Amino acid sequence: MKWQQVQDNWSAFFDAISEKWPDVDENELEEIDGDQRAFIAYIAEVTEQDPREARDEIREWLSGEIPSDVVMDPSHNDRSMAFSSKFVPEGEDESDDDALFGDDDYDNEDND
Repeated sequence: MKWQQVQDNWSAFFDAISEKWPDVDENELEEIDGDQRAFIAYIAEVTEQDPREARDEIREWLSGEIPSDVVMDPSHNDRSMAFSSKFVPEGEDESDDDALFGDDDYDNEDND
């Protein structure tokens, strides 16, 4: 993942940050507000590391996948729905319940 993703979804990353660095304080994270330099300095302070070591540790953390709770954060819903609209047939709204439109591959006998 890239820092921009973290910064854009800062509060959604609090659980993932706390999981990686259990001694962080949520109020401090709120004050950092996605500022990468402030976050590096804070992690260095919390972990009693040199800022370069903290930066490297954060880079390693960033090399992982975006945590599922961040991906599932409600703030992503509108963007995901807007993106999905290009795959929705004409006459159907991307936020409508699919059950109203049927599915050619759906076997009704399985739900009886």
